This record gives sequence, structure tokens and C-alpha cells, in this order.
Amino acid sequence: MITRFRDSQFDVVKAGKAANSEVVSVNPVYLKAGIPSPTGFVMNMQPSEAEAGFDVRLPPTADLDLIRKKISEEWAPAVRNMTYTIREKGPSKDYLGRPLLTLTNDSNPWWLVFNKAITAVGGKLAKPEILPSSTDARFIRQLGIPALGFSPMTNTPILLHDHNEFLKDTVYLRGIEVYESIISTLSSYQEASS
Repeated sequence: MITRFRDSQFDVVKAGKAANSEVVSVNPVYLKAGIPSPTGFVMNMQPSEAEAGFDVRLPPTADLDLIRKKISEEWAPAVRNMTYTIREKGPSKDYLGRPLLTLTNDSNPWWLVFNKAITAVGGKLAKPEILPSSTDARFIRQLGIPALGFSPMTNTPILLHDHNEFLKDTVYLRGIEVYESIISTLSSYQEASS
């Protein structure tokens, strides 16, 4: 059942309907079972129990209650003598109970200012996406403060935490110009009072 769900999410990505970061990912990370013996494992006995661990990544738009229901009723139902534990990496809602999500559309005046600052220096934003990893911005979002992650690294391979991670000097210097524009524009923005 987990495999079917996983495949259905991947089909959405393959069809171009969503980015990887916009679907729920489920990846098996460990399996543990067997009857140990001094030379390894007993090969002619079924173990009385087995354990599996899955890394489940949810975009902020996912319905957490629906996923919990899917786990309890389909993936690890008690009627099949299965139990489960959910270990959450962090909260999915801010202190007011809203999803930890910063809107990247015209309804967010800060997004408009941010976008303007980048285009003012000849920059162009790609479609915003949610990274499957977490950043320190989550702590800001938990306080109900919108936060965006941004790196002006154009024409650069994605090498985060990889061997020989690099940035061309021209890209680095251009990035400084972009950040100068962002800082200047955001720091001088005055939100219209309602």
C-alpha cells in the first residue's frame, strides 16, 4: 500500500502537475528482522516481529491528519497486529495553528517587494518551490513571520554538501548586487496602513 501511494505521488511529478517538493515522499530507510545466531541469522525460522522505518516528507500544504489516518488505517493497521510511532522533525503549524507557509503570490505584499527588488537589477525568479530539507527559516515561520529562502546562484549546478562545491566568481559578485537591491528595497518598504 505504501508503494502504491508512493507511486501515485511520483506519477503526479512525472506528469508535470507538481514539483518533487509539492508532493508527499515516502522512502524506506531501514528494515530490521530475523533470529540472530552466533554465525549471523537463523535461516529456517520466521521472526516473531519485524520493524521498518520510513522517511516521510510532507509539503506544508499536505493534510497531516489525512496522512496520520492513512498510516493508522492502511499502512500499519492494528487489525493486522501492526503498531507505529511518528517522530516529527518539527511543527507543521505556527503558534496560531496556520500552516508554516509563506505565500509567493500577489496576495503577499512582501513577495511583491522581494520580486521587484530582484527584477530592478535585471534578475529573474524561477517558480518558487519548497525544499524537502529544512532551514532555520522554519523557526521564524513558527512565530507567524513570513520567511523566504533565496540564493542568487544562476547557471550553477546544485552541489549542496557535495564534493567540490563551488560558485563562479562572476556569479558570486552578481549575487552581491542582487542582495544589495533586496536589502535596500525591503528595508525601505512601508506597508500601507488599512
